[in-house]
Amino acid sequence: MGQRYRQLSEAERERIAELHGAGRSTRQIAAALDRSSSTIAAELKRNARSDGGYDPAYAQERTWARRFRGSKLDGDDALRERVTALLAQGLSPEQAAGRLNREAGRTLVCHETIYQFIYAQVRRTKDYAWARLLPSGRGRRRARGQRRPRDERAVGAIRRRRPLSERPHEAQTRAQPGHWEADLMHFGRGGLSLLVLQERRSRALLALPLAGKAAAPLSEALAGLLAALPAPLRRSVAFDNGAEFARHYELHALGIETFFCEPHAPWQKGGVENAIGRLRRVLPRRAQLAELPRRLLNEILQAANNTPRKCLDF
Repeated sequence: MGQRYRQLSEAERERIAELHGAGRSTRQIAAALDRSSSTIAAELKRNARSDGGYDPAYAQERTWARRFRGSKLDGDDALRERVTALLAQGLSPEQAAGRLNREAGRTLVCHETIYQFIYAQVRRTKDYAWARLLPSGRGRRRARGQRRPRDERAVGAIRRRRPLSERPHEAQTRAQPGHWEADLMHFGRGGLSLLVLQERRSRALLALPLAGKAAAPLSEALAGLLAALPAPLRRSVAFDNGAEFARHYELHALGIETFFCEPHAPWQKGGVENAIGRLRRVLPRRAQLAELPRRLLNEILQAANNTPRKCLDF
């Protein structure tokens, strides 16, 4: 049985444009992309501009135009209105689809259908208000596999640091409440930060504004936040390797264990990373945190804690 054909990606089309512009032959481009020369020849023939040049964005648009045959949401006005209303409330496509399917007791729509519908509207109308219905606010998919360089110097400066691999098994499996993940949300104005914590089992979210990110006041604020909870709900906290968490050991007086992600691996505390990503929709970096009333912050947290979650069966 032959290999299954795989569509050219946007990244591959950008590489084709680069090599084609440099005067490389079809066979040379195919070898560089590990593709057949017939695939490259067909791409240059079908998706070239009228002047004979090759533009990756134009090629992607032509490919999409040939493949797009409409969406389920295009033909169902009532479903489209329900989906867009949930997206406007801050739900992701997966959360919106999960909630609607759960309420209906059957599959009405899948999250990929919602993504494709939104991307299609942006392409067709050039109205980026559609993109703002998505958590990322992007009107096209971001290429995967791109990593940003990170600084390892803070790792050696953190005293009494224990790796996340030593965290109790009950915390790893989410079988026991009281294990938290913590991180900071930074803002571009006012010098304030938002300390964010998420409990691993319940996904409960806590947050507290801070005047900066110095280690000592952060540790004090974190201890005050957790000390108000019953002992069974404050067992451990996981951090990344930021220097702002260097005073983590002060939590040990409360009986709270502390653990750190491996270098270059903040995804090991992916729950709070995801939570911060969702909070960014209502608290972007340009937000004036100093002018945000605590009542409004509490309302934002309440809305986040009442958002349907796939991991909690919506």
